[in-house]
This record gives sequence, C-alpha cells and structure tokens, in this order.
Amino acid sequence: MGVPTLGCTCAVCTSTDPRNRRLRPSIAIVWQDRCVVVDTGPDFREQALRAGIRQVDAVLYTHAHADHILGLDDLRPLSFSHRPGNMPLYADAETGAILERVFDYTFSPESPYPTRARVKLHTIAGHETVAVDGARFQRVPLQHGPTEVSGFRFGNAAYLTDMKTIPESSLPLLEGLDVMILDGLRPQAHPSHANLEEALAWVEVVKPRRAWLTHMSHEVDHEATEATFPSRVRLSYDGLRIPIEI
Repeated sequence: MGVPTLGCTCAVCTSTDPRNRRLRPSIAIVWQDRCVVVDTGPDFREQALRAGIRQVDAVLYTHAHADHILGLDDLRPLSFSHRPGNMPLYADAETGAILERVFDYTFSPESPYPTRARVKLHTIAGHETVAVDGARFQRVPLQHGPTEVSGFRFGNAAYLTDMKTIPESSLPLLEGLDVMILDGLRPQAHPSHANLEEALAWVEVVKPRRAWLTHMSHEVDHEATEATFPSRVRLSYDGLRIPIEI
C-alpha cells in the first residue's frame, strides 16, 4: 500500500526519516546504455523521473497484483522512442492474461487508441531465460502464498519480491549470488509474504554475500529494524543503487 499508508498516523507513517517513505516495489537494471525494468507499479512514473530513466529496453513482470502492474500505461512515451519494434514485456501466462484484460485498450487488435503504448507481450514459464543485448534474465519460480510468481536472476544478483517460499527446484538457480533482494513484509506472519524472520531464514538458505529486503510495510521502521540485522542484510530504500555484475 506504500508508506506512508493512506489514513495512517503511526510512528513510521509520520516519520521524518526519508527511508521510511516507500513507493511500490520496482527495480531498474542498468548497464552500458541499456535498461531493463522489473514491474511497473502505480508509482512507476515518479520512480522513473527520479532515477533519470529515459529509455526502457524491456520490462519483466513478477505477477499481476495492482502494486506491480498499474503503471504500465506510463511506458507510453518511452515506447514511442523505443528502438525499431515494440518494447518487449515478459510475463507468465496468468500475468499476461490479466495485463491484456486490464489494459485492453493497449493490447486489443481492435483498439482505436492511436497513442497506446507500443509494446509486445511475450510469455515466459518455468526456468526460461530472457536475453536483452547480451544480458540474461532467468525466471525463478516463487510461491506468493498459493500463487506461483516470477523472481529473476541476472548475473550475480536476484530479485525475489512478493514471495513466501522458494521452491526446492528454484534453489539451484540462486547458487553463488552476491546480491539477493527479497520480500520482507513485516515482523508478523503473513499468508503470502515472508515476514522479517522468514526473510532472514531464506538468506541463510541461499547464502548470498549481501541481501536487501524490499516490499516492507509501515510496520517496519528502517533504522530500528536494520539495527537488529546481521551486517550482510540491509533494508532497501527508495533510490538505492547496488552495483552488480551482469
């Protein structure tokens, strides 16, 4: 729901620590003059402006919940100046079907909307890999409660938002990570998200060199929570930049 959360006056929502202002989760992987975005939530436009993103070469979608897809229409101006061909979007079949339904005016062949986003949806499944100008993005199946969603491994890093568990079959895809970004919603248990204790346990299982938690609710105060963590596990914050090898 973002932090501050609408209608809430708790200590985190009224905090003056800028790290306690959290837009909906999304990341951009940038190398040379290329940029791949994972998820376009409702805050995508603001995030892209702040990060100085002027082009997007591809978008990977983790799943079709509102906080991860509702900024898709803001790809329009970036897609108009995209290199020859439509901007590729990659999603599993269920996510793709929901994108096509929610953004019918974008994807329908009968759409009369002349300035719709110039994008093309591609379906990915299992452990498939997407190649973008030499960089490889491998789908990592995760369980978001009862729903299978997509995490992604790229180079020495992985992005695993909105997950409760990592299936045994996905663990080999995460070997040798330097950077792991994973779900850590709140201290209390949740049916479809890893809480802080579970997130730390997954870090111990995967054993990356460094880990950052994301998708944190207003029950997580940045400074107080991070002070209780081992030094190799940090809380992410809006605008964070992490060097990786892709």
